[in-house]
Amino acid sequence: MPKTGATGLTRIINAFGYSMKGISAAIKHESAFRQEAVMFVTLLPLAFFLGRTYLEYILLIGCLLLVLIVELLNSAIEAVVDHVSPEFAELAGRAKDMGSAAVFVALANVFLVWSFIIFDRFV
Repeated sequence: MPKTGATGLTRIINAFGYSMKGISAAIKHESAFRQEAVMFVTLLPLAFFLGRTYLEYILLIGCLLLVLIVELLNSAIEAVVDHVSPEFAELAGRAKDMGSAAVFVALANVFLVWSFIIFDRFV
């Protein structure tokens, strides 16, 4: 039986509301997301100073947005794992560690992109 529900513009409006609810929950409950959001807001104006082309703007800002995306996914994984397996379980721990590793890789990407563009601009 097909799933019934909102369609068209109503579905888009509902999806936007769910997204805002998720971002609000991340700000309220996830200190790592708050820290990365502060990093985003702090570095965003600097991206427009460092970048010289639209491609550089996209790279500088895009890698910052990627950190926020990966942190939201990591937080979702952690919430589900904690709900399903409140006691320690090896696979649950592995899932949480992999989510954390994904955030680390996204942050390393920020470091590399920003370093190369800063080097290109000033050296």
